[in-house]
Amino acid sequence: MRIAVAGGTGMVGHHVTASAQQAGHEVVVLSRSRGVDVLSGEGLAEALAGVDVVIDTANPDTVEEGPATEFFTQEATALQRAGSETGVRHIVTLSIVGIDKTSSFGYYNAKLAQERAAAAGPVPSTVMRATQFYELPGQLIGLTRQDSQAQVLDLGRCQPVAARTVGEVLVEVAEGTPAGRAPDLAGPEQANLVALGQAFVEHRHAAIELHPIEVGIPAGAMLPESGARIQGPTFEEWLASDDAAALPL
Repeated sequence: MRIAVAGGTGMVGHHVTASAQQAGHEVVVLSRSRGVDVLSGEGLAEALAGVDVVIDTANPDTVEEGPATEFFTQEATALQRAGSETGVRHIVTLSIVGIDKTSSFGYYNAKLAQERAAAAGPVPSTVMRATQFYELPGQLIGLTRQDSQAQVLDLGRCQPVAARTVGEVLVEVAEGTPAGRAPDLAGPEQANLVALGQAFVEHRHAAIELHPIEVGIPAGAMLPESGARIQGPTFEEWLASDDAAALPL
């Protein structure tokens, strides 16, 4: 199978690429560095020639609702249009568990808009929602750190999962038939992202004080519902992995 990966160099996308290649698939990474601009459509039809399935893990460099919505809808629409023109038979879109349970976080509203745009085109599609990644607290610490201070989103109780696991399961979904919605994906344990961030800092022996960023998420909104796919590793297992060690701090 020939699989195109939008966002193929990102946090989840590079795991999708590796998993697809390990499974014997031919992979096309859709990125500007390879002459493909998914937003404008430049080079997209050429890149999708002969592609069977597109896996969309692309992400904007902002969480502001307006710009993020524009990015997601434009990108999803471009993939549908070019995919239809080139014979793509399935588009798989990564989304987030719980985004339909709150309107207080603009980025989640943007992801809902992406889901709608992905389902609106002529190419059969599947949305797979995953919980927050184990990598997220470490990413936020790296982005917000000022000397010994940093910030981490407080989403209440959630059930995070490893980005590598998300990549592997997305490839499984791509190998199947279009389903509209795949089962949600979550890790094996409930946790709080701020507490995980603290565990990450302590594991790296860094003296960093964490401050929660309150975004007004309703209690339990980020937890998977009945029927979700639960898959490891645990956070402690992930923390001891090369994936955790690769995160800058």
